[in-house]
Formats: sequence, C-alpha cells, structure tokens
Amino acid sequence: MSKPFPKNSFLQGNFAPVMAECDAPELIIEGELPNDMAGVLYRNGPNPMYPPLGNDHHWFLGEGMVHAIRVEDGKASYKNRWVRTDQYVAQREAGQRLVGTGFQDPGVAGAENIKRNVANTNIVWHGGKLYAIDEGNSPVLMDGDTLETQGSYTFEGKYEYPFTAHPKIDPQTGEMLFFGYMATGPGTPDISYGVVDADGNVTRSEVFTAPYASMVHDFITTDEHVIFPIFPATIDVERITKGGPTIAWDPQVSTMIGIMGRNDSTETIRWFEGEPCYVYHPMNAYTIHENGKTKVIADLAKYSRVPLFPDADGSRPPADLSTEQAKIVRWTFDLSSNTSDYTEEVLSDVPGEFPRLDERFAGLKYTQGFYATIKREEEKGNSADTIVHLDLNSGQTKEWQPGVGHSVIEPVFVPRNQSAEEGDGYVVTLDYNAEDNLSDFVVLDTNDISKGPIARVKLPTRVPFGFHGNWRSLN
Repeated sequence: MSKPFPKNSFLQGNFAPVMAECDAPELIIEGELPNDMAGVLYRNGPNPMYPPLGNDHHWFLGEGMVHAIRVEDGKASYKNRWVRTDQYVAQREAGQRLVGTGFQDPGVAGAENIKRNVANTNIVWHGGKLYAIDEGNSPVLMDGDTLETQGSYTFEGKYEYPFTAHPKIDPQTGEMLFFGYMATGPGTPDISYGVVDADGNVTRSEVFTAPYASMVHDFITTDEHVIFPIFPATIDVERITKGGPTIAWDPQVSTMIGIMGRNDSTETIRWFEGEPCYVYHPMNAYTIHENGKTKVIADLAKYSRVPLFPDADGSRPPADLSTEQAKIVRWTFDLSSNTSDYTEEVLSDVPGEFPRLDERFAGLKYTQGFYATIKREEEKGNSADTIVHLDLNSGQTKEWQPGVGHSVIEPVFVPRNQSAEEGDGYVVTLDYNAEDNLSDFVVLDTNDISKGPIARVKLPTRVPFGFHGNWRSLN
C-alpha cells in the first residue's frame, strides 16, 4: 500500500495528482458546442504516481499525465493517460517511488540507472505525431487518438539532445523549430538548435555556447529570426557540488538575449544585455523593417526574478504562485544599431501568465493575445482565476472570471475557421470548481469572452493544474 501524499502546497487541492486513468466516451454539455468546432484539446502536467521520498518535492518533477478532450459533431469525449516513460515503467513495476521529485533528491539506491524523463510539460501535435515533452530529454511519442505511449523519439537518431518543452511551429512553412539547454551535459552552457520540416524530418542541428548556464524554459522565433533568452536562473556546477541549489536566482549576472537570422549560423548570434529578470513564456515575436532599420519585437510575461526557485545563496523562494505576477511587456531590439541595449514597454496593466495567440500568426505581426491572471489573491492555492483577451492595438482588455472557488488554466485559441480574421474564434480552457472537485471544459467566444462560456462540457474528473496544452484540428 502506498503511503499518503504529504501536506505540500503543490500536492494539495487541484495541484494534487489524480490516481486513475479513464475513458468517458460521451459527456454532458451545457449550452451548445459550435458546429464548426472539430478537434482535440491536449493538456499535460505533473501528476506524481507515488508520494515523494522526502520533503524536497518540486512541482516540476512529477510524472506526466496527458488529458484529451475531443470535440466533434457537437459532442465531446475525454480520456487521460500517464506518459509511460522508462521512469514510469520502472516505478510501476516496483510498486513504489524510485526517482526523487526534488532537484536535490537522488532517489533510492539504484535509481541512478533509471533514465529520468517525466514528459510532463507540453503536448504538441506536429507532422502527424503527438509529442509529450519536458525540457531535459528527447520527446516521447503518444498515439493522438488512444494516448498509448509509443516511446522516446530521436528523429531516427538525427537529434539526440534535450528538446525544449516549447517548440515553435512556423504557420507558413510548417517547420518546427526547437532547442535544448545543457546540450552537452549537466551544467554546461551549451545549447542545441534544430529544425524539422512539416513532415518531421530533421533539416538542421547545431550546438552553440551561451554566456552562462541557466534554465532556458522557452525561446522565441519570427519568420526571419530566432531569439535565445538567457536569464539569471543559473545552473552552477561549483555551487551544486558544494550542496547548493541546482537552479537558483543570481541577479549578479545580466539577462542576455541572443538573436540570429533564421538562415544564419549560430556563430552569428548577436547578444543583447538587459537587467536581471525572468520570463517563462513569451506571447509572440515578429520582425519589422522601417526607415531602413530592422527590428525584432518580442512580447513576453516578465517577472522580476525566477519564481519557484531559491536565491543562489540558498534562501528559499516564495511558495505561492500569487506572490508576484508577471507583467506583459514588449521588448524592441534594433538590429541596425551598434548598441547591445533594448527597450521595454508595458502592454497592459493586467498582469498574468501563460500568454497565447492565434497560432496562425506565430512569428508574424499580430494584434490579439490571450493569457491567464489571478484577480482573487485572497484565495490561496489557485493557479489562475481569470482569462484575459488583450487587444494589442488599443491596449484594451476583456476578461472572464468564473467566480469564487473556481480556477482556470492556460487559454488556447481555436479559429472559427481557417479563413477567419486574426483572433476570430474561440478560447478553450478548463474551469476547476473546488466545491465539486471537478473540472469543466469551457468554450468562450472571442467576440466578447466576458459574456462567459457558450458551451460547458462536464468532465468526469478534475484536471490538475498542469503546464501546457494545444489544440489539434480535425477539420
């Protein structure tokens, strides 16, 4: 019998794992799903299969579980599955936790021989394949319909470096661009960069050295440039060997932003320098040419320090996600200048996280953004409680808040149809009701999300606060 989970804030409420896999073929719907909506919302997040070995538990290190809500012909179904990595299989066979869920936790004796891969951060459909990914390993393929795990994937041996949880898909070429930090080993400042075509064939793979080793969670691309942001969430081998934290906030080093042309070598990366800060997630970026100058515009959710990790001196970080919310900002890089500086503009007085856009405009000039925020800070244990629709032209926002005791997750945009104007369609998300301890799949119309859901699908379980999800169109 497994022991109970401890009272850790990231193992309580809707952060706690669900312990059952299930299939629900036809779900109750309040309202009406749009007739033209046909697709699958995939969600991924940490879902520890066994309690931690000790007190050093980190939210980021639970085994991944994928949830799929399929919508078609006005009906909806649901299923969920753990990602059956080597780590998952070894522990399931042993019937106990073997691999630690803390950055300083080595696991039980012999666990060092188990390949650590939680595959818990994102779930991406590309080239007819479904990729479950964390950022320290190769992606794990799953069947897009059954969610059966198909195994670790190295693109037929052509890319064996770590693979970011945030690959970017070019809407014009269908290419998937990606990177991996600590590419040549733990604690190294080396970063891999790769591209696969629309069919999933590797067309490019390089490695370069960043200014220092850090946790590089995401990156940014435009139709002309690739942007590699290096923030002071440092990974210092000397500090680690002395018993210090694996990943730590160190404001003694600057933010470094590397930019290169999409068709150029990584040897041409130009580095810009800024104040210490951290960005988990950008919203989008694009390249403009005006008055003979070339500029890169990047919109991001910026924190003053890296959340959820300690300072380099070992002091503990805030334990609550609501301690600081990210500002939605715009950075402008003038590639025609001789300076290493860049400018910053705040885009909205409504802070937030998990910024998304109409993916048909990824890497291109755009005007509509979506993100989640916390409005009811007095309610502890929330991931977010409000969905925001931001018009980047006017700076105006519209919001939907489901009410007291409810929490939401990252919004995902679904176009009304493939020829619809930018931002014309639906935002889909999940609404967790603490009173019922269940989640609903909700559909908001982007004409005015503040009017609330046009459809609400009642799920048979709750979906824990995870990290990321994406929409796979079936049209």
